[in-house]
Amino acid sequence: MTTTNEIADKIAGEHGLTKVQGKAIVEAVIASITEAALAGNETSLPGFGKFKVKETPEREARNPSTGATIKVAAAKKLSFQPAKALKEAMNK
Repeated sequence: MTTTNEIADKIAGEHGLTKVQGKAIVEAVIASITEAALAGNETSLPGFGKFKVKETPEREARNPSTGATIKVAAAKKLSFQPAKALKEAMNK
């Protein structure tokens, strides 16, 4: 697993920045993606992928322990679709 601190350290090392500056950059990118998602907008990072907000409609589900039917409320979720270049790199 890679953490935000590890990403920040790598950015700082590769660009001659302090760890604090690297962390600020990573947090700014995450905040921008979050802000766009909350507004319902898509974020595209060429060569990496797209973050999209998808709406799931209300549906009926079954409680596995009791077998009772319940309603699951409509919800929004953030999905990620990797770019073609990333998919190809992962499957080499």
